[in-house]
Amino acid sequence: MTSESQTAARSGAAPAAPRGLSSHPSPPQHVAIIMDGNGRWAAHRGLPRVEGHRRGLEAVRRAVRSAIDLGIRYLTIYSFSSENWRRPPAEVADLMGLLKLFVRRDLAELHGNNVRIRIIGERDGLSPDIAGVLREAEEKTEANTGLTLVVAFNYGGRQEILRAVRQLAEAVADGRMRPDQLDAQAVTGALDTSGIPDPDLVIRTSGEQRLSNFLTWQTAYSEYVIVPEFWPDFDHRAFAAAIDEYHRRDRRFGGLSDKAG
Repeated sequence: MTSESQTAARSGAAPAAPRGLSSHPSPPQHVAIIMDGNGRWAAHRGLPRVEGHRRGLEAVRRAVRSAIDLGIRYLTIYSFSSENWRRPPAEVADLMGLLKLFVRRDLAELHGNNVRIRIIGERDGLSPDIAGVLREAEEKTEANTGLTLVVAFNYGGRQEILRAVRQLAEAVADGRMRPDQLDAQAVTGALDTSGIPDPDLVIRTSGEQRLSNFLTWQTAYSEYVIVPEFWPDFDHRAFAAAIDEYHRRDRRFGGLSDKAG
């Protein structure tokens, strides 16, 4: 990371001249990434799937550095979905080990770069060691003011909405909320991402074109950029190119474009 980027990260300010972007007024505030293709990356090279996941962890490190360099305020990564528990037990164990390795090796650097970590997803039922790792990452960085790294772990968009709806239904049932107060703002506030702006841009690697139960509510008006690279090959160039594509989009949010005249 450059000295300019480190200074900006510590202060919470965006870098003055994001590297790798053409001249745009500002980067998207929130970028979410569906990190896809670790297994296929490994298979194409005759390597075990766990090697693809290890290389994917290196890509996470690059993405965080790029997000800081590019002036992004929120970066959400889809690290482990609620459906990923269906994978072979050995692969799940490998993924849990990589999560713990990431926190052990990278937490100090993230904290030193003023990165705040926030975890979204279901915590109930997690093993004590995994729950402890997630809690440690959040607590150590909770006062930081730079990039917010949102880690979607044991996460599913539909499950998140159901948790929010149950929470609101309980509030109505015990008299803390009136039924006419149940609106989109109330649901948004009950989600795991409460207080985080909706993603401006969703990037999915490996060329797949589906949402995979990721931020189902929050991405209603996000722009999507599908990139062909498998996740382990995703680098700063690919990140900057995706943001360049985002800036070419005409975001109307259901209304008419200013370009329509």
